[in-house]
Amino acid sequence: MRHFYFDIVFTIIALAIAAWWGFSHGGMSGLISALSITAILAVMEISLSFDNAVVNASVLKHWDKFWKMIFLTVGILIAVFGMRLLFPIVIVAVTANMGMMDVVNLALYNPDEYSLKLLAHHAEISAFGGMFLLLVFLNFLFGDNEVHWFEWLESRLAKFGQVDAMSVFVALVVLVISLSWVDDSQDAAVLMAGVWGILVYLGVQVVSGMLEGDIEEAEEDLEEGKPLTNDVADVGSAVMKGGIVGFLYLEVLDASFSFDGVIGAFAITNDVIVIMLGLAIGAMFVRSMTIFLVDKGTLDEFVYLEHGAHYAIGALAFIMLLSMKFHIPELVTGLIGIAFIVWAVLASIKQRKLEEAG
Repeated sequence: MRHFYFDIVFTIIALAIAAWWGFSHGGMSGLISALSITAILAVMEISLSFDNAVVNASVLKHWDKFWKMIFLTVGILIAVFGMRLLFPIVIVAVTANMGMMDVVNLALYNPDEYSLKLLAHHAEISAFGGMFLLLVFLNFLFGDNEVHWFEWLESRLAKFGQVDAMSVFVALVVLVISLSWVDDSQDAAVLMAGVWGILVYLGVQVVSGMLEGDIEEAEEDLEEGKPLTNDVADVGSAVMKGGIVGFLYLEVLDASFSFDGVIGAFAITNDVIVIMLGLAIGAMFVRSMTIFLVDKGTLDEFVYLEHGAHYAIGALAFIMLLSMKFHIPELVTGLIGIAFIVWAVLASIKQRKLEEAG
């Protein structure tokens, strides 16, 4: 429970603010409504993002205490205030050619119009987030994984992964197909947003690969007793840069997950304060769940858990793309992710029993 003490305190404070906000705008009925919606949004965010916590843990388990602390402090500020509050405002400001303060006033005093302006660009947001998440899934699926959950499928797909840029090729094919789900007037915007999602993912991978090369070269020089060259930073500096890249990767990954939560929240309420409070509670618990999974070594104990999380991410990516044309209830999205996680846990337990017996 020690991992979640701060989250519980934060939840109490957030619910108190939601109660005050609701009461000040609608009396007792407003208070009850604000509290219930905030709780619903928090649960929705946790259910949608549990697979995010598992993937975060697979990255975070290789980090030292410093970067874990940065993830829990700076990272949570970016996740709560940056992606759940500021980012939707920036989208409306840019697309509607409005000033930031004008959008803030619109969100507070005319939430219906603010919601309409944000949802008008749902297709572009879904294309960007969907492409980024799809590449996360495809690179795992085509990767040379030591453990296979669905042996007959994953072993064959791993062979396709030996072809250069296979995941990017598949992602671009899916993006082109998804253009048929939007109006002709949106084709260019959706295509550009999807391409940017792919470029951001590839950009993080390129920088990460370059820094990994620097670290390996520096470590080899130190082991051989050679002085470090001018072209290669010392190991500590390279590791620091690598940590920054990893941190940025997790923040972009979290942003891609938050798109779905923010858009889904506006289907429940237009009150941006209630939305921010509910999603913030969920984001706090997801961050703590990530650290919990790392500290407890859960990924090592349940060998298929990471697989289940990536399959859930793949499902979410396709759901985001399909949502450009079809309305998919948030309950369905959340249940699909939970189903993959539960399935993976049960499969891991079964596999562990077989190993112990055999």
